[in-house]
Amino acid sequence: MTLPAPAHLINEALAFLLECVALAVIAWWGWQSVENTALRLLLAVAAPAAAAVLWGLFAAPKARIPVPPAGLLCVKALVFGAAAVALYTLGRHGWATAFAVVVAANTVLATLDRKALMHQGA
Repeated sequence: MTLPAPAHLINEALAFLLECVALAVIAWWGWQSVENTALRLLLAVAAPAAAAVLWGLFAAPKARIPVPPAGLLCVKALVFGAAAVALYTLGRHGWATAFAVVVAANTVLATLDRKALMHQGA
């Protein structure tokens, strides 16, 4: 299934927005997780930084280490799953569910679109 050009662009923009939200939520979780200010700051910076490095290495469009589609989906599941769990542990159960559903729909559409584009180019 190839998405029409406008839908493809919207889905890609949504993917980028979801990635930014995931990093922000992970930072928020880091800040809220502990009482000690130094540890709060460390977690609020280190947790999203680790997620961003993981994403940049394996899941970004120009990833340093290209992985097969299954590897890409695993990295996405890890980062987006961490964000959904973070929202849930912050007491935002509805937001966690909504985030996970939107991420799943976006990822399915992007994966099917990417697969169709690869077959067209072959």
